[in-house]
Amino acid sequence: MSEPDVPPSRRRPGRPPGRRSTRDAVLAAARARFAADGFAQTTIRSVAADAGVDGSQVIQFFRSKEELFAAVMAVPASALARFDEAFEGPAEQRGELVVRAFFDSWEQRRDESEPLMATLRGAFVNERARQNLSEFIQSRLLDGGGRHGDEEAVLRAGLAASLLVGVVTSRTIIGVPAIESASLEDLVRLLAPAVQAIL
Repeated sequence: MSEPDVPPSRRRPGRPPGRRSTRDAVLAAARARFAADGFAQTTIRSVAADAGVDGSQVIQFFRSKEELFAAVMAVPASALARFDEAFEGPAEQRGELVVRAFFDSWEQRRDESEPLMATLRGAFVNERARQNLSEFIQSRLLDGGGRHGDEEAVLRAGLAASLLVGVVTSRTIIGVPAIESASLEDLVRLLAPAVQAIL
């Protein structure tokens, strides 16, 4: 979610930073904020203030809080775009499109799956990492559905996120035999109707 009306924050004195150093400062500030406050409580405004830049500059670099978090996790923007495209498809196929987009990112594309798996493994030993990951995935599902502020939509997104992350965890970390050996098509066939019904 972006924050369109972000007032300028106070700039640090001295020579204005270059584009690369500004982006790095924003990433460092975001990394610290996500670690301290969690995904849900962190705002573009707070990150901008910590980095000593205008909020509009954060939006210019990353467009939304979700993209900023993905950059902190080193997840390519293509993973986020895939979820957006899933929600642009026919409503009656949403469950299948979302499940395919999810497993494409987590299993089929190494540049996306490696940082996601590293974050998932970190979530097992770090409460903040666990909270950040779950809130981030839920937020992506909410963004796709376009129903922010709807309490039931939040619950539905949370349930869908829990289902999908639970399957990935059982498949790749715990190693539940039946789930680990299942083909992608079997997972899509069985999970898609459930995700469709939940969302």
